[in-house]
Amino acid sequence: MNPVPLSFGNWTLASPAWLLLLIALPLAWYWQRRNRRRALVLPALATVGALPQSWRQRLRAVPSLLRTLAFIGCVVAMARPQELAAGKPLTTSGVDIVMAIDASGSMKAEDFQPRNRLEVAKQAAADFIGGRSSDRIGLVTFAGQAVTQTPLTLDHGALAEAIGRVRIGGLAEGTAIGTALATSVNRLRASDARSKVAILLTDGVNNAGQVDPLTAAETARAIGVRVYTIGVGTTGEAPYLLEDPRFGRRYVRVVVRIDEETLQQIATRTGGRYYRATDPQALNQVYAEIDRLERSPLTGRRPVVRLDRYLWFLIPTLGLVMLEGALRATLFRRLP
Repeated sequence: MNPVPLSFGNWTLASPAWLLLLIALPLAWYWQRRNRRRALVLPALATVGALPQSWRQRLRAVPSLLRTLAFIGCVVAMARPQELAAGKPLTTSGVDIVMAIDASGSMKAEDFQPRNRLEVAKQAAADFIGGRSSDRIGLVTFAGQAVTQTPLTLDHGALAEAIGRVRIGGLAEGTAIGTALATSVNRLRASDARSKVAILLTDGVNNAGQVDPLTAAETARAIGVRVYTIGVGTTGEAPYLLEDPRFGRRYVRVVVRIDEETLQQIATRTGGRYYRATDPQALNQVYAEIDRLERSPLTGRRPVVRLDRYLWFLIPTLGLVMLEGALRATLFRRLP
C-alpha cells in the first residue's frame, strides 16, 4: 500500500508515517528523568550550589539539544518533504509533423544563391522546427528511394543535426515523390496527435519508386494526414555545377521541371496547400505560412511537479551530529 501524503500549503510529506518516531522524544525524556541517579548529599558541600556557575555549566545541555534536533531532522528527512511546483500555463499546438526533403541530384542547382537548393531548404527547415518546440517532428529524405532519417521526436536538437547531415548522393538517382509521401504517411499512421501534417519539398517530377504520388495522397487522406507540398526552383533554367571528369568542374544550364499539377492534387486531396518557392525568401515565407496555418493553440496547465527537499533537512542534520560529537569530545568532555 502506498503511503498517503500529508500536505500543507506548497509542501507535502510523501511518507508521513515516519513522523511517528517523534513520539520517542518524550518517552526518552521521561525514561532518562526516571532513571537518573540521585546525587549524594554532603553537608560540608551544601554551600557549593551558591557559587557562580561557569559558562560550561550553563551550556552543558547544548550537546543534548543538538542530538535532539539531529534526531528530529533525520525523522523529517525520512518523511520525504517535497515542494510542490505551481502549475504554469502551457501552450501547445498538438501537431505531429513529418518533413520530406528532396535530396536528389537536381537539388544541387544554384539558382538559390549564394547556396544551392538543398542547403537553402535545409536552413529553412531548421528555422521552421526552431519555432515548434512543443510538436513532434520527423524527417524523411528521398531521391530514387526514401529513407526515414529521424522518427517523430521532441528532441529538436537531434533533429536539427540530422537535417544538417543531409547530403546529395547517398541515395539512388531519381525523384520518388510517391514513395517519400508514403513513407511520411506511414510515420504518422500510429500518431494520436490532434493534427497530423506532412510537408513535402521537391524540385522535380516523380520518376522513381513503386508508389504513385496520388495513391499515397489517398492513403494520407484516409488516415487524416494533411499534406503541404512545396515546389522549389526558378522558372525556366537554372545553373547547375557539373563535376566533369574530363573538363573539370563547370556550370551548365538545366531546365527546371516541377510536376506542379501532381503536387497541387496531392495538397488538394488531403486538405493542404501547394506552394512554389523560386528564391530563399519565398521559401522562408512558405514555411512561415505553414507555421501559422498549423497552430491552433491549446492552453492548459503543466502537471504539478514534486521536488524532493529531504536534503534540506538531512545535510544540516549531519552537521548537527558532527558538532555534537566534537563538543562532547572537547569542551564538554566528561571523565568516568
